[in-house]
Amino acid sequence: MTTPPDFKRRTLVKALAASSLIPLLGSNLIACSNSSNNSNNADTISSVPADFNHGVASGDPLTDRVILWTRVTPTEEGQVLVQWEVAADAGFADIVAQGEGVTNADVDYTVKVDAEGLEPGTAYYYRFMTGDKTSPMGKTRTLPEGTVAAASFAVVSCSNYPAGFFNVYGELAKQDVDAVLHLGDYLYEYSAAGYASERAEELGRVVEPANEIISLSDYRTRYAQYHSDVDMQAAHAAHPFIIVWDDHEVANDSWENGAENHNPATEGSYAERKMAAIQAWYEWLPVRPPTTMDDIIYRRFQYGDLLDLLMLDTRHVGRDQQLQYSDFATGGIIDVDSVRAAYNDSTRSIMGSEQRGWLREQLNQSNARWQVLGQQVLMSRYHIPSPLLEALDPGLTPEIDLAKGTAALLDAVAAKGKAPEDRTPEEQALLDSAIPYNLDAWDGYAAERDEILAFAQQLDSKLVALAGDTHNAWTSQLRTSDGKIAGVEFGCTSVSSPGFDGVSLLGPGNAGLFGPLVTGLIDDLNYTNLVGRGYLHIAFTADNVTATHRFISTVDSREYVVNEAAAKTFVVNRSDMLLT
Repeated sequence: MTTPPDFKRRTLVKALAASSLIPLLGSNLIACSNSSNNSNNADTISSVPADFNHGVASGDPLTDRVILWTRVTPTEEGQVLVQWEVAADAGFADIVAQGEGVTNADVDYTVKVDAEGLEPGTAYYYRFMTGDKTSPMGKTRTLPEGTVAAASFAVVSCSNYPAGFFNVYGELAKQDVDAVLHLGDYLYEYSAAGYASERAEELGRVVEPANEIISLSDYRTRYAQYHSDVDMQAAHAAHPFIIVWDDHEVANDSWENGAENHNPATEGSYAERKMAAIQAWYEWLPVRPPTTMDDIIYRRFQYGDLLDLLMLDTRHVGRDQQLQYSDFATGGIIDVDSVRAAYNDSTRSIMGSEQRGWLREQLNQSNARWQVLGQQVLMSRYHIPSPLLEALDPGLTPEIDLAKGTAALLDAVAAKGKAPEDRTPEEQALLDSAIPYNLDAWDGYAAERDEILAFAQQLDSKLVALAGDTHNAWTSQLRTSDGKIAGVEFGCTSVSSPGFDGVSLLGPGNAGLFGPLVTGLIDDLNYTNLVGRGYLHIAFTADNVTATHRFISTVDSREYVVNEAAAKTFVVNRSDMLLT
């Protein structure tokens, strides 16, 4: 029997009451063996009738087991007896594991099974039963071991229910991949009048509850609504998911002890809100429950000798509060030197010291061909001239000035295209003013980012960083602070959340114009798409990584097509780690 993913001792957050939280995160786990009767005297339990309205899901695969998930909807309050089966065939003639157990309102009628005794690198089918009801069938796959020739993943993030239909999930259900990597913002916390809800009523996707979600009941209700979506259900039924959270699973722009979208004066304790959000996350998603604080969120998945997938938390575990340009500006003009000193401060952390030590240990121990980071925010350097930020950052200007921003961008691109000796002093000063476009990303914690990249480069790690969060697609070369190649980064676009093409930012036309210009302006950026919704398909062999940004035509209607013309593919050879 294999052991769980390799974890190192650490603490989630000092503010959380760990001793009371941990039991809650595994309380919906039933039937943890292949026994056919593991239900705490199930024969004596009076089970109320229920149905399966929220689909099935699987996740956190290991070589010999995988988490199975469902949620039952009872007709009345009470306990529900649930059976489960895993089979080698879709007809369930060859059942290889089974069991049963009960669920109730204490865990929102969710159910998890850690189905053990499975074979490595093998596809399985699973289902749940209660009374005369049978759930939809799900398909899952265990991790391979030994020599592995190939592995592939679909990478997604930022699924916003009111922003549009989950056509991307529907498309994922059709793909042949080993797993889906979800990099966070699985749901959003806003009220029915909040972010990206302009067309929600028209699309029939007004969020429930209507208020901003704060309590455990609120988070549970919102998860239930998301899991009612047929496309989300289809994707979960088709593939195992490996998931990390980002900020919106709790509140916008979260950090270790607070969030931009949390006001203690009107919304109460942030620690209590965070605890409720994390409890609901573990209840509603196919993630292996932790048994101690050692087991929470960042974890390793080994695809034999081919790749080590290291899922990280750059949001809640140890993140220092984000910097804000408004704190470094006077009259809308940024003090560039001051902000640089702040984001280069070596004491600032996006991971926390314990997670950082864990990551270094995993990289040092890895003997796989590839080291893959599944995490939330962009890692490469995305620096643009300060006048461009001053025109477009809502925190610095009462109204975005597109004309001023466009002029600054065009001037910077023109200056960039000249040899240094041919630039005017004003042009050189414009380029020299470059600072991060997003201080919420690794750019806002530059010293820690540079330390990790230098460490990986010294180990000759073959580093592939994956990121979500921005709602746009990115491909960049990862470099150390002294210019050495440290790996590559692929940032996936969103399932439905608007990106720079949103009406409150650039709009589709301007975003389409800005994308190619920004690519020419930022040194390590090879590609960006600022207008499309979709996902990243990434495939690994012993010698190459092939990554393709794929897009769909719309999220405004259930009728869509795959936008083949917009797809963009990159191939990385392990020998030089260069994007081509």
